[in-house]
Formats: sequence, C-alpha cells, structure tokens
Amino acid sequence: MTLLPKPVSQVFFAMALFFIALLSFACGNTKPTTTSSILGLSGLADLQERVIKIAVANDYVPLNFTLLGSNKGIGWEYDAVAEIAKRLNASLVFELVSWDKMLAHVASGKVDMGMNGIGITQERRSLVDFSDPYLLVQQLMLVRSDETRFSDVASFVGNEKLLIGSQTGTSNFGVAVNTFFGGNEQNPRIKLFDNFDGVVDALLAGNVDLILMDSSSSRGYLAVYPEKLKLVGQPLGLEELGFVFPKGHELKSVINSAIAALKADGTFEALSTRWFYEYLRSNSLSK
Repeated sequence: MTLLPKPVSQVFFAMALFFIALLSFACGNTKPTTTSSILGLSGLADLQERVIKIAVANDYVPLNFTLLGSNKGIGWEYDAVAEIAKRLNASLVFELVSWDKMLAHVASGKVDMGMNGIGITQERRSLVDFSDPYLLVQQLMLVRSDETRFSDVASFVGNEKLLIGSQTGTSNFGVAVNTFFGGNEQNPRIKLFDNFDGVVDALLAGNVDLILMDSSSSRGYLAVYPEKLKLVGQPLGLEELGFVFPKGHELKSVINSAIAALKADGTFEALSTRWFYEYLRSNSLSK
C-alpha cells in the first residue's frame, strides 16, 4: 500500500500528537523449546535462535503494510516484533494471510502467532489466545471532507438514506452494528467489504457515507487523503489490540514479558511517534 504525497494540515498534526499521547498507555520452529528457565542478557527468556512464524495481512496502515513495488512488510507491528525477537534471541518468518482467514489460521497451529491490529474481544478469545495489549485505540467516524448531513451517531441514524461501510469480521463492524443499528447485523444500511482499501474507496466514490475505523488506521488514511477525508463526532469507545496465538501456545507468556519490557523502557512510545507522526508526516509532505 503506497502513501500518496499530499499536503498535510495542522489539524492532522494535532490529531496525530493526541494519538501519540494516547498510545503511551502501553506507551515457528517446531523444535521444542523451554522458555521458562533460560534467561538472556536482557532478563527475558532466551529462545536460542528459535524461528517464530507470524501471520500478517499487510493491509493495515501504519501497523502493517507494503509499499508499491515491494513485497517487504513495514509498520509499527513489524518494528515491534523485530525488537521483541532481538531481545528474545529469536528470528521471524512472516506468512501472508488474509484478514478473513487470520484467526482460523492461527488457531490451527500453522503459525506461532498473528498480528494485524487485532482487537481483544471475548468472542475471539474462544478461538485464540491473546497477548497482553500493546496498543489502545479508539473507534472514530471517518467521512468525506464535504460531509454536512450528519455530525454524530444520532443524526446519521436519523437519515435513512445514509450508508455505513465496514470490513467483514472486524471490531469496526461490531461497533457499527451495536452502536448504530441495535445489534441488527442484517441492516441494509451496512455495506460490507473484504478490506480497508475497499471501504475507503467506496467512501471516496460516494457509495457509502461513513466508515468506522480505529484511530491507528484512520490516521493513516487521513495522511493519504487530507483534503478528501475528515473525522466527525466523538470517539465511540476504546479498544485494546493484541497479538494472537493458538490456544495454550508456550510463546504467549514469553511475548507478554517482552511487551512489558518494551512498554516500560519507552520503546513502544518511540515506535508510535515514528509511525503515527513522523512517517505519516514525511510521506504526506514528500513530493
């Protein structure tokens, strides 16, 4: 996914800085490995060069994505797991898995863990285990920049001509259903898409009128389209993001220890500054 060069507004900088402050709250190899007794120089478990297999969709700017013409994945989550692997003396192998198959793929044990900005919910806990949260995000209302017909949930719901776009199986969809339509997943005013790009394309084209996106992803699209998109209304809630593991996987506790260390020493906060402010800013201003 390529961030297109566009001028960025002062409003975006203010929102990005606010998001950084919010984020500061935080801020496989099949060979058997014992992780509880061997400690490395970092005080964390030494995985003795174990290979950790990670499923990722590469569709979630700026958490995980690829630049046009490149197969290399980049983003906040990539940097986070690279630092985790460094401190645990492990190496990483990534497997591209579409979002709609992500949880089932991880649950099957074909990989050690998954990362894709996955919100921690009780429903998903029935399929996979979650790490401790590594980011806290908000659900926001993203609209076209010329939108004047509504400014909050009530005014949107009151106009039956308005449509909301969402990605199948996401937390955004769940919030849309429960907050706007009383839990009715079949409401015809909800239009479903397979990925975030499709949802945004539909919004830009006028095929839907509102998108619910968590704050991390929406900031990415605001950086790409500062003249075409804006936020309205108040945040609709907070959501914790975590890595996912097959049920009972031994790496969960080890990764949790590393997450705690990276929160404590400011690494996650620095990554948030890099990806949610500096990267988006530089790519929006570049010509």
